[in-house]
Amino acid sequence: MDALVMCGGRGTRLDAPVEKPLVDICGRPMLDRVAAALRDSSVESVRAVTSPHTPNTRDRAADLGLDPIEAPGDGYVSDLGFALARVSRPAVTVVSDLPLVAPEHVDAVVAAADGGAATACVPVELKRELGASVDDALVFDHEGTAVCPTGLGVVGPADADGETDAETNTDTDTNTDADTNTDSTMYLSTDTRLALNVNRPTDIALAEDRCE
Repeated sequence: MDALVMCGGRGTRLDAPVEKPLVDICGRPMLDRVAAALRDSSVESVRAVTSPHTPNTRDRAADLGLDPIEAPGDGYVSDLGFALARVSRPAVTVVSDLPLVAPEHVDAVVAAADGGAATACVPVELKRELGASVDDALVFDHEGTAVCPTGLGVVGPADADGETDAETNTDTDTNTDADTNTDSTMYLSTDTRLALNVNRPTDIALAEDRCE
């Protein structure tokens, strides 16, 4: 199975001196951390989806052997569709601002998808307890619990019209709504490592307190 690291967003809310995927968490760029987790998982290949907004990230991805896909940079959903047309499906997708993602998380979501689509989510309450940033536009109800996507998931096979059955990940830079397509399996986790997307400066300290 192919894996795509989505790293073409502008990252304006983080206000970092480097491109968002290159922000260090415990001495390693977030892109390096996410790529390492994917490579230690069951996925077969890892590619980075960059854009004109992230030229240095593209260079770093190439250095890491991630074979960058240069998307137009028109937003998460558009860039995801562009990248999906260039890999086989189902495919794992993960945002580059999830620096504590681990191989076991990836494998659990792949298993939950079972050849289809799956979305990894965490309870909003967990993020608030941690003090992590929450994008209210991404919050939705799942069986009476307010949850939000982590940015890790599996995009299922294309249907007869060439559309994916669920594009369930959301890049928190684009403020897109979570797709709650019933064809997508929900993988709900309370692991704090999946609750820490680095979107704001305060999220960096939270992640560094928990990195291994």
